Amino acid sequence: LTDITNYCEALREISQKPSSIVVLVSANILKNGMGVGIPGTGMVGLHIAAALGAVCGRSEYKLEVLKDLSPDFVTMAKKMVEDNLVKISLSKTKEKLYVSAQACSADAKHSATTIIKGNHDSIVSVVVDGIEKHTASKEISDTKSSEEEVIDPDFAKKLSVREILDFATSVPLEEIEFIMDSVTLNKALVEEGLKNRYGLQVGRTLLADDNHCVYGDTYLTYAMAYTAAASDARMAGCTLPAMSNSGSGNQGITVTVPVIAIAEKTSATREQLIRALTISHLIAIHIKGHLGKLSALCGCVIASTGSSCGIVYLRGGGYEQICAAIKNMTGNITGMVCDGAKVGCALKVASGVACSLQSAVLALDGICISSNDGIIEDDIEKTISNLGQIGSVGMQTADELILDIMVCK
Repeated sequence: LTDITNYCEALREISQKPSSIVVLVSANILKNGMGVGIPGTGMVGLHIAAALGAVCGRSEYKLEVLKDLSPDFVTMAKKMVEDNLVKISLSKTKEKLYVSAQACSADAKHSATTIIKGNHDSIVSVVVDGIEKHTASKEISDTKSSEEEVIDPDFAKKLSVREILDFATSVPLEEIEFIMDSVTLNKALVEEGLKNRYGLQVGRTLLADDNHCVYGDTYLTYAMAYTAAASDARMAGCTLPAMSNSGSGNQGITVTVPVIAIAEKTSATREQLIRALTISHLIAIHIKGHLGKLSALCGCVIASTGSSCGIVYLRGGGYEQICAAIKNMTGNITGMVCDGAKVGCALKVASGVACSLQSAVLALDGICISSNDGIIEDDIEKTISNLGQIGSVGMQTADELILDIMVCK
């Protein structure tokens, strides 16, 4: 810890007035950073993010690296970008999650290079003035880097829908009450997205009086608008935090908000909401384990599948209905591509929520897509595995093509 503190101090000292910042990123990082809003800046993309990291970032904050953001720091970072001091390039690495950042001092006498690999907060190498200050062990760099990294993909894959449901419905309530933190955080994003004009304003537009004749006052409209509003705010640079799922704030929003919306509309009890959210979160984590950390498959497919299961539980459904909801979702929006994190994600989130409620309603009515259809199988775990294969293997070429299109615009 002393060594880490020392090199963090050295990095901050060197990067106060860098003459240049050179960042090499993997294809997935480039794709997912090009169009996303950076909180508190009114800007999008990796250039301003890298500049902010240099002027006020603190690696000890982990995923809250920009917690010390202030207007003065934003001004400094914007000036660096305007002066063309930040260079972002595509790395040749085959790693899906990789960032190499080098900062040089204004007098060119000092430099610091940091490499992140495997996880978003996994610092595997730090070199200051040519001297290695920190090197992560292979075990750490290949698996997990901090106490926050609690999801083991292999373990998530080995779970089953049956085990998840048994756990969520029988575990003592006090052991899962913390899940209500996701209600507090993500509802705050909903309110922010409905109140202010973020991004494409998908949520606000769905609830606008002028559109009432189109969408009406229904459970579906309510759930779609609330979830999209939170995504509008999140992806357009709102500074409020989101409760994530599988490392994604947008997926955390899509896992929780539709369940919260239906719970409010149906006057569900606090315990019902807690257990429904637990089902929703864990189903999404289970499916995500089959896809890996980054995929060409849009994360809202996974997250909205989880929320569909939570909604089924809220409406009195059991194991068979939850399996039907997963199959209905898999037979519907599998193949929705991820073309990067951006304000337009709110549109996909809204579509995912619409499918989530549709799948839940059909499942509760005893309707389930047949195993004769596409990648659906009688066994729910085989169905989930098929979905994972499509997203992690089958869509790799699509991922490369999407990146080519994005970087050539």
